[in-house]
Amino acid sequence: MTTQIEPSHLSKLMENKAVKILDGSWALDGTDMQALYRQAHTPSAQFFDLESLSDHSTLLPHMAPSPAQFAEAIGKMGISDTDHVVIYDRQGLFSAARVWWTFKLMGHEKVQVLRGGLPAWQAAGFSVTDRVSTPVPTIYAPRHIPEKIIDINDLRHTLKVPTGLILDARPRARFEGTAPEPRAGLRSGHMPGSRSLPFGELIRDGALKPRGELKAIFKTYGAEDAGTIVTTCGSGVTAAIISMALYEIGHTSARLYDGSWAEWGQDTLDTPVVIGA
Repeated sequence: MTTQIEPSHLSKLMENKAVKILDGSWALDGTDMQALYRQAHTPSAQFFDLESLSDHSTLLPHMAPSPAQFAEAIGKMGISDTDHVVIYDRQGLFSAARVWWTFKLMGHEKVQVLRGGLPAWQAAGFSVTDRVSTPVPTIYAPRHIPEKIIDINDLRHTLKVPTGLILDARPRARFEGTAPEPRAGLRSGHMPGSRSLPFGELIRDGALKPRGELKAIFKTYGAEDAGTIVTTCGSGVTAAIISMALYEIGHTSARLYDGSWAEWGQDTLDTPVVIGA
């Protein structure tokens, strides 16, 4: 199954009641995406709250939920582990990739992102609504795949492996340390040996670039010959865009560093940081 689905295809699935839709919108600037969801969303869509549906046992932002927490929340949304799930966000392709990755972490097979997000849906002439539907709860049985995630201790080891490839989705200025981090208490710069791949370079018109272009981009980073590929960013959201793009071209074993720079860059840790290109 490809990572993205066209608005026209989603519309047909909706007509046949063969899909469950989630609005996975989130914004770093604190915009109330749930309020915007209540104003306008695709028919039958429910809101996936990235902040609420996360691990609250840590102070790190929106860390992946436990399988049990995820199963309870998604089951209450009326979604089972065999359902076809389609996710979108209001930006085109931003936080929807993180929601997609979370489903993949839980072993969900039939999950896609709406190509171009809500803007493409509306541009294609399809309707939105302010009606919030009430789902019928069901059972969600996760098949957690821990290999899709990496923690700080394993990452320290990966940094020492010559065939490891760490791709950082943050803007290049933040990677090089010439622009400050948006979160307080974080140093500027990047992990030793990591490579800068701003997530925007993988996107065109609110969707992933064509597969051939993605392959060409990742080839320049040596992804074909890499052992472990790790994706990272500021807090694990845009790293999922790199993970999704890798998945689109057949690299399904990439590991996402969930703590990302919100953890590694803390000025209280002894993690090594590099300034410059």
